Amino acid sequence: MRWRGRRQSTNVEDQRGQGGGFGGGGLGRGGGFRIPMGGGGVRRAGGGGLSGIIILIVIFFALRACGIDPLEILAGGDGVPGGGGQVTQSEPGAVKSNDEMTQFVSTVLAETEDVWSGIFQAEGLTYEEPTMVLFSGQTRSACGFASSASGPFYCPGDHKLYIDLTFYDQLERQFGAAGDFAQAYVLAHEVGHHVQNLTGVLPKFNQMRQSMVEAQANEMSMRVELQADCFAGIWGHFTDQKGLLDAGDLEEALNAAQQIGDDTLQRRTQGYVVPESFNHGTSEQRVTWFNRGFQSGKLEDCDTFNNPI
Repeated sequence: MRWRGRRQSTNVEDQRGQGGGFGGGGLGRGGGFRIPMGGGGVRRAGGGGLSGIIILIVIFFALRACGIDPLEILAGGDGVPGGGGQVTQSEPGAVKSNDEMTQFVSTVLAETEDVWSGIFQAEGLTYEEPTMVLFSGQTRSACGFASSASGPFYCPGDHKLYIDLTFYDQLERQFGAAGDFAQAYVLAHEVGHHVQNLTGVLPKFNQMRQSMVEAQANEMSMRVELQADCFAGIWGHFTDQKGLLDAGDLEEALNAAQQIGDDTLQRRTQGYVVPESFNHGTSEQRVTWFNRGFQSGKLEDCDTFNNPI
């Protein structure tokens, strides 16, 4: 991908080296939408049932006993009366490091801003640019706490996408998905979730799945994720039209989509597949929907809700 020398987004917060607050709890139901990592199997949609509620209650009173207000944490505060927050977010554009990978992801984000701003403008709308948060180890978002093990994710609650850049090492070494356009696909997928948030897809999905059983929620989650793949393909389509792709770039993205399909991840981590637990899509589905967006560049071709997947 020919990205060097192009505009870099200023919608970047660099939290690396700041720690991640209290750690512990993960992204909850209705929380972040992430690239699956495959560690310990693919996470299923749905809450933790009665045991999860009990654990939350115990944590709530334990924090109160320590003088920490959990409600303030949920509201975005640090939870410590009179104390400064353990995570001090940088202002947008305050990128601490100017290493090549930081420059790369900032450039890719800028390219998504240009593409989606143009698409929204053609529809008579204004595109609200998301913020990309760079973190190391763990972080805190409006969707809850997350560690690097969660993988890159988008939080609809604060319109931000989060990534620990060490994920790209894992993407290459563990998943066999090397290449800069494979890396760009990861960001474009999360930006795809932001587009879904702006267009009302994510709010509707989060509302609907509150009354769904696990199997229904998983099936709907697959449609959400595959549409984000298709939206990433649309971005790739217009990036290719700009002449920014090199030979082999498309294959890099398709390989990445192949390597993080639910079936492939489950075979790698547990040796067998459980189709009813799929919530991102099979390798074949992810490749198909990314390629569909890439080939057409049209939003109407990304309707995963009214078409077979």
